Amino acid sequence: MAMWQGAMDNRGFQQGSFNSFQSSSSDEDLMDIPETAMDFSMRDDVPPLDGDIEGIITSDDNLPPLLKTHYSEALTGAVWAKTSFSLFSLLQGAFAYIVNYFMYVLWALLFAFLAVSLVKVFAPYACGSGIPEIKTILSGFIIRGYLGKWTLMIKTITLVLAVSSGLSLGKEGPLVHVACCCGNILCHCFNKYRKNEAKRREVLSAAAAAGVSVAFGAPIGGVLFSLEEVSYYFPLKTLWRSFFAALVAAFTLRSINPFGNSRLVLFYVEFHTPWHLFELVPFILLGIFGGLWGALFIRTNIAWCRKRKTTQLGKYPVVEVLVVTAITAVLAFPNEYTRMSTSELISELFNDCGLLDSSKLCDYENRFNTSKAGELPDRPAGVGVYNAMWQLALTLILKIVITIFTFGMKIPSGLFIPSMAVGAITGRLLGVGMEQLAYYHHDWAIFNSWCSQGADCITPGLYAMVGAAACLGGVTRMTVSLVVIMFELTGGLEYIVPLMAAAMTSKWVADALGREGIYDAHIRLNGYPFLEAKEEFAHKTLAMDVMKPRRNDPLLAVLTQDSMTVEDVETIISETTYSGFPVVVSRESQRLVGFVLRRDLIISIENARKKQDGVVSTSIIYFTEHSPPMPPYTPPTLKLRNILDLSPFTVTDLTPMEIVVDIFRKLGLRQCLVTHNGRLLGIITKKDVLKHIAQMANQDPDSILFN
Repeated sequence: MAMWQGAMDNRGFQQGSFNSFQSSSSDEDLMDIPETAMDFSMRDDVPPLDGDIEGIITSDDNLPPLLKTHYSEALTGAVWAKTSFSLFSLLQGAFAYIVNYFMYVLWALLFAFLAVSLVKVFAPYACGSGIPEIKTILSGFIIRGYLGKWTLMIKTITLVLAVSSGLSLGKEGPLVHVACCCGNILCHCFNKYRKNEAKRREVLSAAAAAGVSVAFGAPIGGVLFSLEEVSYYFPLKTLWRSFFAALVAAFTLRSINPFGNSRLVLFYVEFHTPWHLFELVPFILLGIFGGLWGALFIRTNIAWCRKRKTTQLGKYPVVEVLVVTAITAVLAFPNEYTRMSTSELISELFNDCGLLDSSKLCDYENRFNTSKAGELPDRPAGVGVYNAMWQLALTLILKIVITIFTFGMKIPSGLFIPSMAVGAITGRLLGVGMEQLAYYHHDWAIFNSWCSQGADCITPGLYAMVGAAACLGGVTRMTVSLVVIMFELTGGLEYIVPLMAAAMTSKWVADALGREGIYDAHIRLNGYPFLEAKEEFAHKTLAMDVMKPRRNDPLLAVLTQDSMTVEDVETIISETTYSGFPVVVSRESQRLVGFVLRRDLIISIENARKKQDGVVSTSIIYFTEHSPPMPPYTPPTLKLRNILDLSPFTVTDLTPMEIVVDIFRKLGLRQCLVTHNGRLLGIITKKDVLKHIAQMANQDPDSILFN
């Protein structure tokens, strides 16, 4: 108390102006005021430093000269201290921004470099989306190693790195590839699936459904995606098996709860306003934009990928990835909507603004007197909304351009999320525009019947959701599965009709500008032998018009069932590149016995040379059940009946090609033998069918490349 009393003896602690030095009030008088706390802040004595300090000093003529001089010096020092601190804070803020900018670009380059290096060194098949190759494999074509354990391991790791690098790509397509790798590896644990390609393809169809179920948290949409987009042949038993696989995948995802919101999806939204019939017009406009964007993206992306394949650019995948990553990071950091992850951006665009939302997209002026509890009417946009619109417009331009160059690089890259982001940005921009139009012109004829002043008429988040569906549909040409995935993704079951209208419009517009979706275009670009199951073959040609050999071609390479030596077979194998050979009774009769694969022949002969004593080049190979007795001192025979397919698929020479094409599509065949009364005439491969279809469409059949 003595210290406080000593301090109180100094009259400078009295409240009031500096004229209070001459005041007659005493310390005791100040202390005697009941229920009053002492105030040492001197807020009445010393004004804020932002004011006219010099005027304050000179205005008090009653101060002694010495005190006035010291007081002036003190205040001048305070001003310089404040200015220096402000300058230091400014420099510190700029320095921190530069450091953050540099670290953002550095981490992006590091993640991208690790991703592309791992893919290039350990698993080249781990790049890209994987869906075009999965479609090709399910059609019956074999890409060895594409669904192997190394591909699974590397793609899982590099997918995390690629998404973390901030590139304009998604994880959904690669997750379908990862799920199919898991399904293929599990097939090798069971003889039933390991030795039967058809049953293995059923497992891969179910795995694709599970992959979409995990990627989007949409089990029903995953099944429909496998049916509509991926699978070649989808019987009823495969349908319920795929449904069960998607169910288990969704249940596992829900148990893990990766988003921490007790939901399967990241984009779950709840819109409180129903849509109105007039809004179908902007929804259809979004569908038109989605179709135009899809056609533009497919053409430009395929042109860039073709340039990559045919120029020196394809020889430097690491440099390409690093350059695209650097450009993306440098342009993305200044804009908060490009700096955040694409999934977070879509989630924010889908959001329906509430009173407590702090986002710039929800920075509205609160001029309302709501009559209904919980209802938030349309409001005029504030400064934050206008700033967000400009930033979103720049984000849209960047996403459109950079995604063209990103998809197809030698890293795992999906297209679902970038396409949805483009559509969601466009939809949000249109939604805010419609909202402000309805607010300021609610008396117009198009609004006055359903939108009164002070009502909640337009939901911009709904427009973002419809735009996302439209752009994704324009790129992939999905319809049914897309709508189901979208309402599972967002929980917006009430808005199926707007989603259907936008999806169908985008497909019609995109189909008018180009028949192929992005996955079919990449299949054709890569030269995969894929028969499109959605197109009909309406020509009247026969199997004999397509089969080989033709009239002037060399004879068909065949094996006889009991008259060829090991050396003869090895000669045929070394001189040809066929994947298999028909086996006939004799070259004279050409009666078909079966079909044997080239790979099985090579392995069987090598194993016989190592394990069976006496097998030499002159040993005779028998494909019959019983071999005749051999004279003494002759080399032992080699029996290969167990590798012979005794029931190869055959058609007659007069079978219409319409039926042959349908057989190839539904059964996933790689080749089909042509006979006449049991006599072998030739063979039709899937490549022959594709060339014939191109020829019937007045295209050059030699332009169909198979890489």
